[in-house]
Amino acid sequence: MNVKIDGRKVKTQLDFHKALAEALDFGPHYRPNLAALWDRLSADVERPVEIVWRNSEESRAAMGSDSFEELRAVLIRAQEQDLSFGWDERLSVRFM
Repeated sequence: MNVKIDGRKVKTQLDFHKALAEALDFGPHYRPNLAALWDRLSADVERPVEIVWRNSEESRAAMGSDSFEELRAVLIRAQEQDLSFGWDERLSVRFM
C-alpha cells in the first residue's frame, strides 16, 4: 500500500494524524498523539506500506521544526524496527 501525505495540507501535528489515520483506517478509537501513532505503526499497520510525505518542508515550516521532527522520529523508528526484524514486507517512509 502507498500512502501519500500532502505537506501543503499538513500544517499541524493534528493534521498529520488525521491524514494518516484516514489513509490507514486507524478507526474511531485512535487518539492523535505520538504514543498512539507509534503503537499503530509498530504493530497494527499491515505491511508492506510506504508512507510518502510530499512537500514535507512546507509542513515543517508551518508546524515548526520541533513538532515536525517528533513525527518524523516516530516514522523513522517504525521503519528502522521493521528493518531490524529483517522483514521482507515492511513499513518504509520517504520525505520529499
